[in-house]
Order: sequence, then C-alpha cells, then structure tokens
Amino acid sequence: MRLLIIDDHILFREGLVGLLNGQPGIEVVGQAGTVAEAVTLAEQLNPDLILMDFGLPDGSGLEATQAILAERPETSIVFLTVHDQDDRLFAAIRAGAKGYLLKNVPLSNLLAYIRGVELGEAAISLTMTSHILKEFLRLRPPTDPQPGEDTELTWRELEVLRELASGATNHEIAEHLVIAENTVKVHVHHILAKLNLRNRREAINYARSRGLV
Repeated sequence: MRLLIIDDHILFREGLVGLLNGQPGIEVVGQAGTVAEAVTLAEQLNPDLILMDFGLPDGSGLEATQAILAERPETSIVFLTVHDQDDRLFAAIRAGAKGYLLKNVPLSNLLAYIRGVELGEAAISLTMTSHILKEFLRLRPPTDPQPGEDTELTWRELEVLRELASGATNHEIAEHLVIAENTVKVHVHHILAKLNLRNRREAINYARSRGLV
C-alpha cells in the first residue's frame, strides 16, 4: 500500500515515516505539511491512502480532503489528529474520509486500521465510534414509526435510501457515496429501524412510494 503523510509537525511526520516504511506491504511515497503540498503530491504520487492531519498552516485537512477527492475519488483518506471533537469527526466523514484516528493510537492498532482500509473497512477508533453511536441515538426518533409515517432520517440515510431504491448493492452504494461498505451497512440498519421495516425490499418499496427515485 502506497501512503502519503500530511502533517505540519515535521518531527512527528518523519517519525511516522520511519515507523511505517519498515512494515511489510507499506511504502510511504511522500510527505507534506500544507494543503497545497498535499493536493499536489496526491496528484503526482497517486497514493492508495493518505494520513491527514486536521490543522495545516494554509488551511485544514478538510479542504485538502475535498480537493483531493474531487480529482481522485478512489483515494482513501484517514484523519490522524489530536482533535477528538464531534464536529470535526462528522465534518471529516462528510468530506469523504474513510477514517478518523487520534494520534495517541498505538502503532500496532494504526497498522491494523491501515490494513483494514485496504479491505474496505472504516478506520475509526473505539472512542470516536462511541461518538458516532451517540449521534445516531440522538437523531433517532423517540418512538418507532409505522411504515409510511413521516420519520426523521439524516441526510446521509436519505442518500443511502435513494441508492437502495435504485437497486444498488452495499458495495455500489459505498463506491458512489465514497464511504466504507461497513458504514453503508450501519446506515441500512438504522434506516430499517427508524422506518420499522423488516428488510431491504420493504425499504426499496417505501422509498419508491415516497418518490425518492
């Protein structure tokens, strides 16, 4: 796997390069410390995965992520940051990141997350996963609606529901929305629960009856 590391702290960046370059199947092809450098190197080096810091001198990792994925949507980007705030986590996911890890992650865990991304998994630490689950619970309606009743789906759940209604598989939905396939499965689970539906077929019928396709 070809990695590009974006972090404005040179000592941290070079230390990470040294640790990762010695691992089987991993090659760090470049490193940078700004948004502009990140976008340029992503185009030149064609990395499989980018480890992205959040705060950069000329902007943010979000800006870099959006610019890179606009040109190279197949690139996997995982944030590696000290920031554990919910708003940054959700902003990174909305921007198309495949993961969000804190810099205190042990090397063994980081390697496992990196290899998981290569297999299509999301790289999100347990701490940050709990934040996501809390947000899902917060957004979930207090009672289970009956099929056909109005319910509050998140914008991403509506996107997934529209994709379902078009007949797309989980893998196809993940590719189209630039998210991990496991994330699609989580969204489908919550859609069924919120709408009190039993399976994908009922979800498809519901979406079509509501004119979502």
